[in-house]
This record gives sequence, structure tokens and C-alpha cells, in this order.
Amino acid sequence: QLQAFGGGLVQAGDSLRVSCEVAGDSLDRYVIGWFRQAPGKEREFVAVVMWRAGTSYYGDSVKGRFTVSRDTAKSAAYLQMNSLKPEDTGVYYCATRELYVQGYMYSPDTYGNWGQGTEVTVSS
Repeated sequence: QLQAFGGGLVQAGDSLRVSCEVAGDSLDRYVIGWFRQAPGKEREFVAVVMWRAGTSYYGDSVKGRFTVSRDTAKSAAYLQMNSLKPEDTGVYYCATRELYVQGYMYSPDTYGNWGQGTEVTVSS
């Protein structure tokens, strides 16, 4: 039901947009979260957008550089990444959960549906 794509190899300072297609029922009660996982590290919260309201939140490491958005007509979410750094390298995943599920939206454990990730590599 979820498919992330658009990753690639870029240089430090470049921009890249990854996308997430979401298939299924109405998403009005859901949020779309973006997470990333670098080799040997735990999955890290990147950003989240509330589907209905469009409100978004970001992890500290990407604030001011990344922008999350959604297109309700296309059932898609996007993560625009600017001023990329080598430490942004990893596999990027999109995931969904209901807005009012107990637990913090930055916790990957609260998300029930995950898409196949897309790899982003930032060279120095």
C-alpha cells in the first residue's frame, strides 16, 4: 500500500525529492511519517505530515533543510531535501499510522504500515 521512490546518489549541498505513493482507503485520520536508517544505526524519525490538516513536524537534524508535504488528490506524500549532507545517507521509508494512536509520532514503533524504502546516498 505504500511505495517510496526517488532516491539516488547526490553530492553534498544538492537537493533531492523522494515521494511516497499511498494506496487504500481515506487517509483523513492518518499521518504520513518519513524515517531513515543508515547502515548499523537505528531507524530515525525525519518528518511527519498530518494528512487532513497538512501540519508537519521535523526531526532536529533536518529542520530548516527538509520539507514534507502531501497531495491529497494524488494520494502522495513528498520529502523535499535541500542542502544534503553525507550524514543524510540512508534508506528512507514512508509509513502511516492513525493520528490519535497512542504514542509519539516520532516513534517508528507506532506506525503499522511501511513502504519499501528508497536509498539516498550523499557523497562528500
